[in-house]
Amino acid sequence: EITFLILIPTLNEDFCLTQEEYLEKYLGPRRSSVFMPMCVVYLLIFLVGAVGNVLTCTVIARNKVMRTPTNYYLFSLAVSDLLVLMLGMPLELYEMWSNYPFVFGEGGCYFKTFLFETVCFASILIVTSLSVERYIAVIYPLKAKFVVTRTHAKRVILAMWIISVLCAIPNTSLHGIVSLPSATGQEIPESAICMLVKPRWMYNVIIQITTLLFFLLPMFTISWLYLLIGLQLKREKIQQVLKGQSAHDQDGCCNSHSQQQKVRHRQVTKMLCEFIVFGICWAPFHTDRLMWSFISHWTSEHLVMFQYVHIISGVFFYLSSAANPILYNLMSTRFRDVFREVMCRRTRHPVSSKTTKQPQ
Repeated sequence: EITFLILIPTLNEDFCLTQEEYLEKYLGPRRSSVFMPMCVVYLLIFLVGAVGNVLTCTVIARNKVMRTPTNYYLFSLAVSDLLVLMLGMPLELYEMWSNYPFVFGEGGCYFKTFLFETVCFASILIVTSLSVERYIAVIYPLKAKFVVTRTHAKRVILAMWIISVLCAIPNTSLHGIVSLPSATGQEIPESAICMLVKPRWMYNVIIQITTLLFFLLPMFTISWLYLLIGLQLKREKIQQVLKGQSAHDQDGCCNSHSQQQKVRHRQVTKMLCEFIVFGICWAPFHTDRLMWSFISHWTSEHLVMFQYVHIISGVFFYLSSAANPILYNLMSTRFRDVFREVMCRRTRHPVSSKTTKQPQ
């Protein structure tokens, strides 16, 4: 979130400036100095993310064997990522190319803020829900058969999106269109920008609360859940070693249990990697928001540091949308095989019997 500090011009020298010089004096350059390099980086992220997430949605929608509760969460994440890439990224690139005026009007300003808030909240809530599902599946495998179902996953995903939409409204309502007054006191349409229009303290409170509820608390909860999962898997491994020293006639049962444990271990490892990447990618975004929220007296050093943080947060924000499909390919044999089938457009069964035995 970047908000420009608009000063009411009172200097006599402002009357001698052209409109372009006047706007640049108070609003800065019309085009961002990092537009070209950021455009290249964003384009690469867009291509990888758009293709990867479309393939993710396609393989889950077209293959019944892929319609598991876990993959429903991944499908929702892919939809969230596509919204960011298809709608959010073009808006941000346009603003880098032309910082002002904001040509999409009041509705476009609300839409931009609402989109980023909703996607931010939905993504972390879905990842948290998915981690809870993995926890139940590992710690309470019998209970998971009745709780972790496709119907339950659909209900949870719908609830998470509704919560995200409702929680995005407060910050959205704080933004609007502001125009810079000219030296004669009249507003300049060419200076219209989408920015904070309500008292700063309201924005600060909302950002700090949402960062706590939609980043710090979920990250702590997910970390704790995976710690418990790791302890459970270690406990089961110790028990397996002890059982391996029992009678020879129990070898079949032990081998079966060992195979199930390996499958669960791979599933948990995949989700843990996704959680780590998710945390790394979203941390700069929240750091950017908290910096703007906590710093009240800006110095030149603060502004330089904030510019770097804002650039990094933008790259990592969109990078998170492209990282998930790559992780699915690296961590899951099933996803990798079905991705290959979709890309090659082979006319055969969606997933072979050999593939269905692989962990998702």
